[in-house]
Amino acid sequence: MAVIGARCSRLMLPLLGGPRYFHCSSRNSSPRVAVVLSGCGVYDGTEIHEASAILVHLSREGAEVKMFAPDIPQMHVIDHSKGQPSQDSRNVLVESARLARGDIAALSKLSARDHDAVIFPGGFGAAKNLSSFAVDGESCSVHSEVERVLQDFRNAKKPIGLCCIAPVLAAKVIPGVEVTVGQEEEQGGKWPYCGTSKAIQAMGGKHVTKEVNEAHVDQAHKVVTTPAFMGQAPLHVIFDGIGSMVSNVIRLTSK
Repeated sequence: MAVIGARCSRLMLPLLGGPRYFHCSSRNSSPRVAVVLSGCGVYDGTEIHEASAILVHLSREGAEVKMFAPDIPQMHVIDHSKGQPSQDSRNVLVESARLARGDIAALSKLSARDHDAVIFPGGFGAAKNLSSFAVDGESCSVHSEVERVLQDFRNAKKPIGLCCIAPVLAAKVIPGVEVTVGQEEEQGGKWPYCGTSKAIQAMGGKHVTKEVNEAHVDQAHKVVTTPAFMGQAPLHVIFDGIGSMVSNVIRLTSK
């Protein structure tokens, strides 16, 4: 047991009713990172590849990870085999638990005091469940718990990471924040969601153009963003861009 280390032994604490960790590390001071999910599935929840990439990169950074999601109904449910709405009704927290392998808590329990950083994967759940951006565009509202979390981490001067469509959350909540969702022109279909950059500017944010494998760091607000699936690119390139975002988030924690 001594070889494993004291931090890894925390994984046994659920047997005694103690806290659970998704990952263990041999570091003396591992960064504690919260990941906020919005369901399970690109069209109505969290983009699964993005969430997985974030968790892999956080594991490589030796981070302790805890996942959260709002305990609310989804806006709607999409049959991913057809790309069409179904009549099902699902809960965001329950669906997010699929990605978290059951180790998840309600977003209301997330506090900046307990974590060094927070990261939001993309997927349309960020625009449908965490906000109303998919329906209302620049006039959207952000879920009250999501807004609270973003403001808490901002006020605590702790880093916030977002990818894909999720940067719109920061643009709506943090005045003057710099984010990227990729390029501002479609470029022959390579950037099908480029119009999002204009909505970000209309909400008072500053948009910075980046490629899929890049991340933008707003040093003043400690907000790190990367385009991910906003652009058409091979999966490994998207994975690399998310890795750049995660690495910069960890760097900003100074751990």
